[in-house]
Amino acid sequence: MRQLLTSVLALVVLNSLTLTTGLLQAQQPAGDQPRRRGGPPRLPAFLAPFDTDRDGELSEEEIKNSGAVLRRLDRNRDGLITEDELGPPPGRGFPGGRGPGRPMRPERKLVKEFDTDNNGRLNLAERTAARKSLGDQPNGRGPRRRGFGPPGRRGRGQNRPPASPGPELAPSDVQPVTNAPLYDRGVLRTLFLEFESEDWEAELADFKDSDVEVPAAVTVDGKRYPDVGVHFRGMSSFRNISAGHKRSLNLSFDFVDPSQRLYGYKTLNLLNCMGDPSMMSTLLYSHLASPHIPVPKANFVKVVINGRSWGVYANVQQFNKVFIAEHYPTSEGARWKVSGSPRADGGLRYLGEDVADFRERFEIKSKDRPESWQALIALCRTLEKTPVEELEEALKPILNVDGLLWFLAFDVGLVNNDGYWTRASDYSIYLDPKGKFHILPHDMNEALRGGAGGGPGGFAGPGGRPGEFPPGRERPGANQAAPRNDRAGNQPDQPGFPRPGFRRRGFPGRGGPGGGAGGGHGDVDLEPLVAIDNPRMPLRSKVLAVPALKRRYLQHLRTIAETSLDWKTLGPIVAGCRILIEKEVRADTRKLEPFEAFQGATSTEPAREGQQRGPSLRDFVEKRRRFLLEHEEIRKLSRR
Repeated sequence: MRQLLTSVLALVVLNSLTLTTGLLQAQQPAGDQPRRRGGPPRLPAFLAPFDTDRDGELSEEEIKNSGAVLRRLDRNRDGLITEDELGPPPGRGFPGGRGPGRPMRPERKLVKEFDTDNNGRLNLAERTAARKSLGDQPNGRGPRRRGFGPPGRRGRGQNRPPASPGPELAPSDVQPVTNAPLYDRGVLRTLFLEFESEDWEAELADFKDSDVEVPAAVTVDGKRYPDVGVHFRGMSSFRNISAGHKRSLNLSFDFVDPSQRLYGYKTLNLLNCMGDPSMMSTLLYSHLASPHIPVPKANFVKVVINGRSWGVYANVQQFNKVFIAEHYPTSEGARWKVSGSPRADGGLRYLGEDVADFRERFEIKSKDRPESWQALIALCRTLEKTPVEELEEALKPILNVDGLLWFLAFDVGLVNNDGYWTRASDYSIYLDPKGKFHILPHDMNEALRGGAGGGPGGFAGPGGRPGEFPPGRERPGANQAAPRNDRAGNQPDQPGFPRPGFRRRGFPGRGGPGGGAGGGHGDVDLEPLVAIDNPRMPLRSKVLAVPALKRRYLQHLRTIAETSLDWKTLGPIVAGCRILIEKEVRADTRKLEPFEAFQGATSTEPAREGQQRGPSLRDFVEKRRRFLLEHEEIRKLSRR
């Protein structure tokens, strides 16, 4: 019966494919089909899974292969295709970037098309031609606009100060920094970027999510570095920021000269610290975690573009061979980035033996070797299939288990609202040449500040406050699994599919579950064991089911609470960072938060009784520390 239903559905879809394709072709002369800005022509949503090359069209071959696509849509391998399986797969979404899915948005290839001198990059004339071509393409969503990057918008920054040109500054006005490494937390370097054109910001926006780098000359500490490739980076940190305010930047010093480096580094990630009035979340996470696990370095830099100050950015190390070589005996091995998305489904659950299912969720950043993917599948298979009593021994040869436990402990202990525990995404994977996996932090900018803004995939009842459960739902206890989405048949949670009738909100109030990956965005009382049995996140549901590993994880949490979150130790770090950048933050004409918010967030003074002030690092850290040390499961450790 199941096979019959699937076959019938295949015929229905096949006929729909044929009919729809014919209609699309009939509506537009051949070779003159309008294309959306930023990608291929739009297909009806239900046809998107069959567009396997993501070009916005259905070829004859794709129509013939529709049966294979239908079999792939049956993600739980039960022989049935249900309504939720007809939607975009978790973490993939539909072409064009619509909807909350797709951890790996396909990069639009423009260089090959417009590189008339065949040097592998676009000069000013070639970029001008590419931008004109993009501007001539309708976006399919109303008025035409240049480029294909999403327009910036105010988003959550309703109190955002208005942007205006910053103070003028030249390299000769700045004292060079000497005898200090690039990521020295105690120095504030100034990076001078000089673009060819004055409309560099619009140009970077036009080429967002493409393979085009816009060249700039960069001057640091009196030395000029020519031909550095620059592009806007990030998703929400770009989409939610209007033009004129600071957006995150990526700098490639090896863009033209493969040997060009800035103090040994070829790539810089300059973050705008959106949503973080302290600007210190990434830096503090890096500082606290570095004694225990490999973690990207971070500090602050000041950026000047075409002679005008753009204020302070967080400077975060790239996850590449240089990073690997700093922490391991070799730079070789396989690297994956698990990109951010509320529906990323990058939790390392076992998806079967088809490599394509894993490619949808994990972006390989090293040489693409079949054996690397087979090792990744083997890890997931081991997590899924191995009995609990045998799992620790089975994992020892293929996974750095203690490193994983530290990774999970910091994810929860510092309340990382953008990581594995909350979204099954935004982390890195390294497979060393000896065949052992290492799970590493990647995105740290939403830690140490709770869930004040709410997050994707949580629960909030209609008309209720963030942090409330829907009517009739009980709040879980400390050791109780988080509630599921209550689908018929007790189906497990699926990232990005909240219970019908409830808003997609975070759960900041009490560290409750998200309707997404199951961890939820939390505040100071995020439970260390919330949603511990979520099947889509086996690094916690399977690994922490082993009593000895769960105990080590809780011991690491206790260490974090006792040492890392001790304000006597952390407070001077915050104070030093504040002194370093306070003057620049005050003068910043492009900042995303009012200066008063920065002052409040970085205040080293304890809150006075009855005092009403905005969120502060000190308040958060002290409350989080107290909550963890008083947690029943962690207190038990000290009595044994």
